Amino acid sequence: MRSSTPPALAPAGSRRRRLWELDGHAHCPVIGVCMPIAALRRLVDKVLGGQAVADDYELHCGVVADCRLRTPMAEALQRELDRRYAMPLRQAAKAKTTDALKAWWREALSGGNVAGAFWSVISHPRCDAVLENAVLGEIHMLQHQLGMAQRADLARFEALIDENAVLARELAAAQQRSTRQQQEQARRIEQQQAEIVRLRGELMGRDTLLAQTREQLQALEEATPQLKTRFELMRENQRQVERIHELQRAALLLQQEAERQRRRADEALARLDDAATAPAASAEDHESASARMPLRALRDCAVLCVGGRPASVPVYRQVIERTGGRFLHHDGGEEDNPAKLDATLAAADLVICQTGCISHDAYWRVKDHCKRTGKRCVFVETPSRAGLERALGELGELRREAGDTPLSSTT
Repeated sequence: MRSSTPPALAPAGSRRRRLWELDGHAHCPVIGVCMPIAALRRLVDKVLGGQAVADDYELHCGVVADCRLRTPMAEALQRELDRRYAMPLRQAAKAKTTDALKAWWREALSGGNVAGAFWSVISHPRCDAVLENAVLGEIHMLQHQLGMAQRADLARFEALIDENAVLARELAAAQQRSTRQQQEQARRIEQQQAEIVRLRGELMGRDTLLAQTREQLQALEEATPQLKTRFELMRENQRQVERIHELQRAALLLQQEAERQRRRADEALARLDDAATAPAASAEDHESASARMPLRALRDCAVLCVGGRPASVPVYRQVIERTGGRFLHHDGGEEDNPAKLDATLAAADLVICQTGCISHDAYWRVKDHCKRTGKRCVFVETPSRAGLERALGELGELRREAGDTPLSSTT
């Protein structure tokens, strides 16, 4: 507690007051405000030459008691305060009057340097009792406010501790997620690198194969200087063969048309002769002609007969031409060139294949061609005039059912 009577005014001089020269009630606030407890403990340990075992309050009370007299502890504390607050002491020394010192205190207090200003004012030679009591009162109230602020800060600190714990847990979870993502990313990178290595290997293999192929091609070109020319000639030869086949088919059609016109002329001449000399047709011939009337549906169709005996070919020609069709024939590979069969098949509209009188190659050629082009084909097992007429009758019926349209179509 402070004394109720103010102390005597400080003597008018320029020497600052020492710590042990201050009133007893000023030691507690000076030591409590101007010396942090950690620095005070280090100073006590240094002066005592050991380590103080007292708690903070006991240490503070012991130092306050030692400062009432000029003791080694008081002198050491004086030197420490002068060293710690040397700059505020120099600034306060410029105040030559009590009013000037008071004004400087107000300014320093608003600046926030409370500890340095407090020690500079309380030890100043122009600090009288009135100013000292005012300064001690303000420091006392600041200590109360500081306590309240510390309690508020403590509450905020505890809230921050809780928030920090929550954030720490969230950070740990985020770090775990980040670690997992890094591991997953590392695995993906490793897989992609392995895939890159594999693709590079494949690319190197392809490049090697391409280089080998180029070397082989170069070797072939060197071994056969006219290789490109030969390939071009081969392709030109293929085109010429196709052109020859087309011309052969056209020539065959023209030949058949000429043969048909010739036969029509012969038949016209024969009818003129018959009209002049022959009697009327018998009833039997009339019935035979009536039986062959359905075959007239094959008029203007090219009918190809594949196979058959050579002696029966004129009979086949007569039967087909009576229907109005154009007769084509191929022996099925016995004497005719099998290569001509394709051109003959292309020129025909209808095909009659006598399976008992052709080779296997011709049989499969006929079947494959009709399947690819959609042409009507009748297979006759026994070669005879009656079998041929039945086959033609079937083709005629199919033609009438199709609306008298050509029976050949490309599939």
